[in-house]
Amino acid sequence: MVTENIANVSSAVETLVQSSNTMFILLGAIMVLAMHAGFAFLEVGTVRHKNQVNALVKILTDFGISTIAYFFIGYQIAYGIDFFVGANELVESNGYELVKFFFLLTFAAAIPAIVSGGVAERAKFYPMLIASSLIVALVYPFIEGVIWNGNSVLGFNFQDWLELTFGARFHDFAGSVVVHSVGGWIGFAAILILGSRKGRYRDGRVVAFAPSNIPFLALGAWILAVGWFGFNVMSAQTMEGISGLVAVNSLMAMVGGTISAMVVGKKDPGFIHNGPLAGLVAVCAGSDVMHPVGSLIVGALAGGLFVFAFIYVQNKFPKFDDVLGVWPLHGLCGLWGGIAAGIFGLEALGGMGGVSFMSQLVGSLAGITVAVTGGFLVYGLIDKVVGIRLDEESEYNGADLSIHKIGANSDD
Repeated sequence: MVTENIANVSSAVETLVQSSNTMFILLGAIMVLAMHAGFAFLEVGTVRHKNQVNALVKILTDFGISTIAYFFIGYQIAYGIDFFVGANELVESNGYELVKFFFLLTFAAAIPAIVSGGVAERAKFYPMLIASSLIVALVYPFIEGVIWNGNSVLGFNFQDWLELTFGARFHDFAGSVVVHSVGGWIGFAAILILGSRKGRYRDGRVVAFAPSNIPFLALGAWILAVGWFGFNVMSAQTMEGISGLVAVNSLMAMVGGTISAMVVGKKDPGFIHNGPLAGLVAVCAGSDVMHPVGSLIVGALAGGLFVFAFIYVQNKFPKFDDVLGVWPLHGLCGLWGGIAAGIFGLEALGGMGGVSFMSQLVGSLAGITVAVTGGFLVYGLIDKVVGIRLDEESEYNGADLSIHKIGANSDD
């Protein structure tokens, strides 16, 4: 009788733990899903008025096509798991694996959302959707599987090699490189292939296109910042793994990025509202191993890096027209975050240890190499086959009327 009671209690405890973990990661998935509204409003507030509807539609449809691509192809490439079994089997362990898929999908779908901001105002609709599906089905899951699941490629295990060579695996707790830098560098390829917007550069000088709506831009930044605590903290994926350190490190990096962008960007509201995002991008990789003071420094450097790189690139490279600055924000700050985890995660600098600077450097550069290669292959191929750039008249009229046949307001 006693044995039976103990077994019942153990079973009840196990069920409670499974249910708690399922609820925990579900809340994380919902918070990161909400971040896609942040991507949408950040783009809506930045682009010109004639492209606001297109910005909203792109983010939502990209999410839809990303879900299909990741469910049927990408998740299996990354983790070797598919869902082609009976529903009874799917709901075992309270459906934790299903909710885990939902959570990781929101990360995968962030890649097209990142790219969208860089190529805004001049890209065709369906060709870019096709590109998004290929990126989420093939390119992103390849990197995700190698880094987060330890997948081998043709018998070569990258993470095992890093550990054997440099003493530690590549550490990216919440995706500074796997998600953000990869998205930024894929966007880098797409931006180069598309070219700059008409009228953006005249006689080698930049013609400023002011943001259409600062309140919408600010709303997008705030939604992203709040959702980021689900992005980072809930990357633990279980209640047992939750860490207050991740939350505080995320907070300190966010604040550091904000203040740095304010100073370097001379109080420009666009820079100030992207500053916290730069800090949050950079802290993702080492948020579970760095000291809060280290995170503050990492975030502050990221905020300054974003402002400097955005201004420098837009002025010095006239064909590189990155509307929202996704390459410096995600690509460069994500790269910095991957490397920074190997610096400020060291015990000598107050971190938890277990990281290697060389592993972080090599791993970050490897992720970028795959992203750039995949980006040029996907967007280059689609551009050659069907073209990804709007014609000059459609671009002049704006994507809202040219693609969706309606403006943001009833009188448009």
